[in-house]
Amino acid sequence: MKSSNTHKGAAILILLFSAFFLIITGRFLYIQSTAEIEGVNLNEWAEKARTSSYSLDADRGNIYDKNGMLLAYDRPTYKVYAVVDPEFSQSEEEPAHVTSPDETASALAPLLDMETSEIETQINDAQEDGRFQVEFGSKGANLSKDQMEEIEELDLPGIDFEEQSKRYYPNGTFASHIIGFARNDDGLITGVTGVEKQMEDYLQEQKGEISYERDKYGSKLLNPNEVLTEPDNGDNVHLSIDQKIQTFLEDAMATVDEEYEPEKIMAAVMNPKTGEVVALGNRPSYNPNDLGEVDNWYNDIIADSFEPGSTMKMFTWASAIEDGVYNGKDTFESGSYEVSGSTIRDHNREGWGEITYDEGFERSSNVAASKLGYELLGPEKFREYLSEFNLDEKSGIDLPGEGQGKILYDYPIEKVTTAFGQGSTNTPLQLMTAATAIANDGKMMRPYTLSKVTSSENGEVISEKEPEVIGEPISEDTAIKMRELLGRVVSGENGTGSPFELKDYSLGGKTGTAQIPKEGGGYLTGKDNHIFSFLGMAPVEDPELLMYVAVKQPNLDVTETGSEPSSFIVKSVMENSLHYLDIDPDQEKEPEVKEKEVKDYVGKSTEKAEKDLKKDFKNVTVVGAGSEVTATLPEAGTNVMTEQRMILVTDEPVMPDIQGWSLRDVQELAEHFNLELETMGDGYVSNQNMEEGTALREGGYLVVELTKPE
Repeated sequence: MKSSNTHKGAAILILLFSAFFLIITGRFLYIQSTAEIEGVNLNEWAEKARTSSYSLDADRGNIYDKNGMLLAYDRPTYKVYAVVDPEFSQSEEEPAHVTSPDETASALAPLLDMETSEIETQINDAQEDGRFQVEFGSKGANLSKDQMEEIEELDLPGIDFEEQSKRYYPNGTFASHIIGFARNDDGLITGVTGVEKQMEDYLQEQKGEISYERDKYGSKLLNPNEVLTEPDNGDNVHLSIDQKIQTFLEDAMATVDEEYEPEKIMAAVMNPKTGEVVALGNRPSYNPNDLGEVDNWYNDIIADSFEPGSTMKMFTWASAIEDGVYNGKDTFESGSYEVSGSTIRDHNREGWGEITYDEGFERSSNVAASKLGYELLGPEKFREYLSEFNLDEKSGIDLPGEGQGKILYDYPIEKVTTAFGQGSTNTPLQLMTAATAIANDGKMMRPYTLSKVTSSENGEVISEKEPEVIGEPISEDTAIKMRELLGRVVSGENGTGSPFELKDYSLGGKTGTAQIPKEGGGYLTGKDNHIFSFLGMAPVEDPELLMYVAVKQPNLDVTETGSEPSSFIVKSVMENSLHYLDIDPDQEKEPEVKEKEVKDYVGKSTEKAEKDLKKDFKNVTVVGAGSEVTATLPEAGTNVMTEQRMILVTDEPVMPDIQGWSLRDVQELAEHFNLELETMGDGYVSNQNMEEGTALREGGYLVVELTKPE
């Protein structure tokens, strides 16, 4: 017979289990009816768990030059990944995951520039960790379409791609300090420098999104509840930069950069009637497609301020003319000028005696500038004109990072030296902005590089820049007189700008040779330690282009002047650009026939000899790739017309291409190498029997066919 305690225990257990059952059942009934646990809605949680969301790429706006040339755009790149989960292949007829890590790694390694073992280890580790897929770091990202297709052709199970966008600049270093660059930041391309940064609000794209419910393998459910938000592409930005003129500038700067290895080059070309910047560049530059090694991020021509040197004198003279205190025929004693215990000297320390102020401008006299600013105008009035020319303010150009110089005007000596460009500082763009008043009949224009913004959807113009007059510091009459003086600087008998003279167009401008301050006070010494600059306009009577060039600390030979690097850029860019713009030449000069004596280059460096000969002779041909000169044809000491061909023979002579040579040139070559020469016809060489690159040896046989030009 069971005890009463046993019955009581059983009853208690039955009650406990009944209560527990009721609680569990009640909980299930509650969850079933409310679909909620601890405040979490189970329907929403399940929907979220089986919902996949993907962003839909949109394109950042393109950047174009003024003629519609594409300068920046989004280019698709690809990231490769490997699916390693075997379950992904369950519903597939063919394997959809990596079935053979070693074979996959062996095939991918050479295409990704990775070690086979490295790829195989990553795949195996991912499988052991139960991961769904594995990526291959930077080596597996940013693949081109060609690279992606090459991998696709391998038909490797489990290997797939994710498409990404990367900002691409098809012209490399072309105008890179204007365009700037953008980078992909968590899937969104964002501007960092230049126009890419300045116009971010317009260029920025808005990604779309698509979401749907799917099973564990990513396949859509029958009723996926799909939600789609359309992507929105960024707007397009059009620059004032002209691709052709920018190319002229880039090529000229590259030549000077290679030949003279300067610390810096800064250059820009502007339409002075509108303020449009049609070309702008700096050296060092950078390629926005490859930011591994960048020597200079700064857009120096708008950011860097330094003593302008004698380019400032055009504003000193313009101020004096405008104020009515200038008479170009008045004279002064050049050489030196005493003021407040200091002595101002001309670059020719002995001076040129008593000369007119017009000649003083032509010769770039510091004394003349000092007397105009300090005596004739007076310091207060001159300071007012500096403000009228906006030389104490930023230009307001539509690019980030613009700098500003400083007018030093506290002490009498500073008020004097500012008149000839020493002490006070300016950016090149400040000087160019002020010079538009001289080039544009008194109206000073705000510079700009952003021409318009258009819709990427339909091409509709969203905003457009209009030329803006920001001041009229001088009258039209003063501007005309100043352009006449600037023209004399280049073409006058005593002009310091004669190396800049153009062939087909009149050019007016002012040279500058600025000293470079050194730490602790004073200036650097030595021929190379200057900033050699030029600010000018052409054609001088009615300027279509305004140009500034500065070359800092070029490596000059003993015989070279500081103006040679900057004059090469100015002449090349201005002459070509004006012809490209179809501007009628305004000066026709008879070709000047000159005669030069050939120097002795035997035993000298071929590279240096060629460079030196090209200064005097238009046609220089190097025979062979040797590093040392063995002869010049005609020989050293001969007086030769500058139009005649000079032949530089090296210690490794080979047959040159003589197409277009005159019979005399061919005879010079044949005689030097004791070649048996046979000619057919008259005129200039149209065919040769000895192929270019053939070794030249004495006693060879040379046959040429000559043809008269049409």
